[in-house]
Amino acid sequence: MPETSGFDEVVFPLSVSLRATEGPERRTEIVALGSGREVRNTRWADSRRRWDAGSGVRSLDDLHEVLSFFEARRGRLHGFLWRDPIDDRSSPRSREPAAGDQTIGTGDGATADFALVKRYASGGREWVRPIVRPVAGSVRVAVAGSEKAAGTEFTVSTGGVVTFAPGHVPASGAAVTAGFRFLVPVRFDTDEIRVDMTAFVAGEIPSIPLVEIRP
Repeated sequence: MPETSGFDEVVFPLSVSLRATEGPERRTEIVALGSGREVRNTRWADSRRRWDAGSGVRSLDDLHEVLSFFEARRGRLHGFLWRDPIDDRSSPRSREPAAGDQTIGTGDGATADFALVKRYASGGREWVRPIVRPVAGSVRVAVAGSEKAAGTEFTVSTGGVVTFAPGHVPASGAAVTAGFRFLVPVRFDTDEIRVDMTAFVAGEIPSIPLVEIRP
């Protein structure tokens, strides 16, 4: 019987991903009016990131590893995890994550669960990105500026939800912040990888497109 889609909690080869090209994508509709003005509307609430891992393939060993990974995922069928070489943490890349990096909520004395997010702000506008695959052991959490102990005062789910233990639920009005590293759920955006060995030896790299997904 044909295999159905799934998601594998495995990470794409890091040595290749660190040299990939990338960028966020948005979907905006633009309508030109008779006056010469235009109306712009967004069709997506969130951006969607795309990468090309082909630029990270520098050797035949790299190519073999990627082809094995591609075949194991059955091309576009199964999702997997990707380490973004540019944006993989709550802090700027110049430093390690700290517990006060990102505001993830405000306590009310009863709520114990807070979802991890990363905020992108500029010029008075902000976009809030859900973080659904934090790196295990990387999450640091603070309440009202006081860092809490992982495992005893809070836990973190695979899906990126911080849960405070009984007796440690944030008080009303207390800011809840977090710092973390994260991976991105993706899939291949092709069912075919074509490699011309003559061109590859001469330096021409195959295209290996990937796209962000919601697992």
